[in-house]
Amino acid sequence: MPDVTVGRENTGDIRIYYEDHGAGAPVVLVHGYLADGHSWEKQETALLTAGYRVITYDRRGAGASSRPAAGYDYDTLAADLDTLLKELDLTGAVLAGFCSGTGEVMRYLGTYGQRRVRGAALLAPLPPFLPRPAAAGGQASPTADPDGTGRDEFLRQLTADRPAAIKTYLDRYYNLDLLGGSLVSDQAWQNSFHTTLRVSPAAALGGAAAWREDFVADVARITVPVLIVQGDQDRVMSPAATGSRLAVMLADPRLVVIPDGPHAIIWTHAAEVNRALLCFLRAL
Repeated sequence: MPDVTVGRENTGDIRIYYEDHGAGAPVVLVHGYLADGHSWEKQETALLTAGYRVITYDRRGAGASSRPAAGYDYDTLAADLDTLLKELDLTGAVLAGFCSGTGEVMRYLGTYGQRRVRGAALLAPLPPFLPRPAAAGGQASPTADPDGTGRDEFLRQLTADRPAAIKTYLDRYYNLDLLGGSLVSDQAWQNSFHTTLRVSPAAALGGAAAWREDFVADVARITVPVLIVQGDQDRVMSPAATGSRLAVMLADPRLVVIPDGPHAIIWTHAAEVNRALLCFLRAL
């Protein structure tokens, strides 16, 4: 089983499982919150068919990777990604992140630079920053909770009853009330539910807490072309606070908005996502 050691916890190695398929220009896919590398199956198929080399991996705490008690902040997660890119000695790569995986992409580019990277894609991205507290005497920001989930409440729910909190999250992730039975089968939802339950409790809590991180300095250092794709009905990461805000902060952005798209666009609107991603790659 291919993996790379990214650290140690007590007497054991912390290892990241990855898969490396195809040939051609490399595309590294960084999965989202409570998922694993297999969540990219619709994009991996399209990229391999188009002649790209595709690398997926399971973030720490997920899938076949190690499940350490700590390390779910973005400095550590970006360091894991850096170790993988060095292990594979990739150059001319495109980094594509989805959901919380966009944090690794932004922090990696801000910290380690762009020597190995020719472009990036941020799909259903994290916000570049949370709104600052209002100045003394001022009013609170109307987007104080930009993704609408109530982070602190979600963390409390995860601690109290993780399976129930995950069920609520997945319903929002897929906009199940609107897309269930049409773009989201019961089997697809159940597959996601079982995958999320296999993510370690530490990764579930640490990953949600890390959404508070500030990426402003990272974004300012990114000069490679960046594709942003987001559904206009994303209930997990509000487009106004995330994709739209990033599009005016980045040096070279391309913004694609998918009508009626939920957060889970890589599944529900895979054809539109793949079209945007392949057009972006061919233009680099």
